[in-house]
Amino acid sequence: MLTKRIIPCLDVKQGRVVKGVGFKELKDAGDPVELALKYCEQGADELVFLDVTASYEGRGTLVSLVERVADVLYIPFTVGGGIRSIDDIRRILQAGADKISINTAAVQNPSLVKEASEVFGSQCIVTSIDVKRVYVDEQQSTDKTVAETENGYCWWDVYIYGGRQSTNMDALKWAERAVKLGAGELLVSSLDFDGTKQGYDLALLKELSRRVSVPIIASSGAGDLDHILNALTIGGADAALAASIFHYGQYTVREVKQYLAKHGVPVRL
Repeated sequence: MLTKRIIPCLDVKQGRVVKGVGFKELKDAGDPVELALKYCEQGADELVFLDVTASYEGRGTLVSLVERVADVLYIPFTVGGGIRSIDDIRRILQAGADKISINTAAVQNPSLVKEASEVFGSQCIVTSIDVKRVYVDEQQSTDKTVAETENGYCWWDVYIYGGRQSTNMDALKWAERAVKLGAGELLVSSLDFDGTKQGYDLALLKELSRRVSVPIIASSGAGDLDHILNALTIGGADAALAASIFHYGQYTVREVKQYLAKHGVPVRL
């Protein structure tokens, strides 16, 4: 049985790790190099580095900072934010990343996912999908994939530019398409749940895990150990990404893994 992965996330703005709610009200959470080293030593399976304002600001990822973080890591390292071309991907991989994550550019130019997977291999192409629920009446006619949630029926809208712009795209259909194009993994974040510490969007994770064959990284909403357990079991995710519970010392990566192992979830201890 494949082990489930625990992945701390470094959301970076102007060279510092930040954390907010719903991708807004960002507050300083520390130095990315120091945090990367700490999580590596705690037993993190991977690390994700997201330059959260790069796409919105129309600039590339902070390559020099990627290099500094990569220098202290000995675990897989995914980088996203501001990546728009094959040259951008090559630059980030050469800076020390093992995988790249693309969201805005993938939505605007889906062929980039296909070309990137052909050039670099699908194993290092992660499609990041930021979503927000759109609630509908059960009987309402729509071309979107509607599912029942704890708060009623909804579909999930894809957002780009760091959660700032709606695309009116069905997230479940986009996820299926991204996988067909060559995405080797999906990183799924929810604007509704991000920073709330109320748990992941389990309804979304369940729908996605039924529809795609590639690994799913659950993101947004981790507040306690049960939230992570539920994402990996009820939600069917292959990995759980978390930020504030690690940044502010609520739990260590090791404590999370020990809890999961105690509840029968296969993890690398």
